[in-house]
This record gives sequence, C-alpha cells and structure tokens, in this order.
Amino acid sequence: MAKHSTRNQKLGWLLFVIYLVLLIYLMFFSEMEQRGLGAKVDYTYNLKPFVEIKRYILSGKQIGLRGVMLNLFGNIIGFMPFGFILGVISSRCREHWYDAVICTYLLSYGIEMVQLIFRAGSCDVDDIILNTLGGLIGYIIFHYVQHRRRVRYFKLHPERQRRTRGI
Repeated sequence: MAKHSTRNQKLGWLLFVIYLVLLIYLMFFSEMEQRGLGAKVDYTYNLKPFVEIKRYILSGKQIGLRGVMLNLFGNIIGFMPFGFILGVISSRCREHWYDAVICTYLLSYGIEMVQLIFRAGSCDVDDIILNTLGGLIGYIIFHYVQHRRRVRYFKLHPERQRRTRGI
C-alpha cells in the first residue's frame, strides 16, 4: 500500500481484497455451473474469439435467458468492480486507462488459465474479452464519478478552483 494513502484508498484496498476473495470463490470453489477444482473430467476450452458470444446471441432461445444473461452480462458485470477499484487504489491506473485494461486482461487471463489447468470450469477466450470489457466499463464509471465529485466540490468551493490566465 502507498505511504500516503487516503481514506478512500484504504477503503478501496479493503474492497479490493473482499472482491478478489469472492471472485476466487466463485471461479474455483463454487459448485455453480460445473465449477470447482476438478469438477470436469475433460478439458473444455474455446480459443476462437467471439464464437461463444455469437452462439449465445444467436441461440439465446435454446440456451435460455438465464444462461445468456449469466454468460454475457455476468462476465461483464463481474469485472466492473475490478476496473472501478483499480482507479481508486492505483495512481498509475487512474492516470492511464490502458493500465487498468491491461490489469483486467491479465487477471482474466490468469483465471482462465487456472480454470483450464485444474479443469475448474471452461477456458474461453470470449470470457477474457467480456471480462476485459467489464473492467473498462468499471474504469469509465470511476472516471465519471470522479468528474461529478470534482464538479460538486468546485461548486461548493469556487475559490479553490485553479485560475487560468486569459490570452
């Protein structure tokens, strides 16, 4: 943790740890949707981008609304907190959007590789795409919240707003 962290950053770190514990539990130890270490006998994987996304969109009626929502939106929504919290706890990710996207991608890639190696669910490149998108959306929401906080702060304290010289 940084030497000079704010109260929000400390809270962010606490939420980050809680989020990671819940994520690890859901990905590897939950028995939901044939998850859990060694839950599957064979390796299941998809290495072709957009194949499963397309299948879920085109075959939604056969798969069912719950399955489509869980796969497509669950992967996106599940990683939105990660992108948001990265903005809170990391000054590097706060300044550069691509750092947050790379961190989200690496976490998602790591989860998919563990799922493949330990047969805890299925390894799917589309999950990596959707998870990374979710992290990016979470990061965008973080920046929107920061903007709204700044606007509100300067409305309450106009004397603290930086003055720029006119040309």
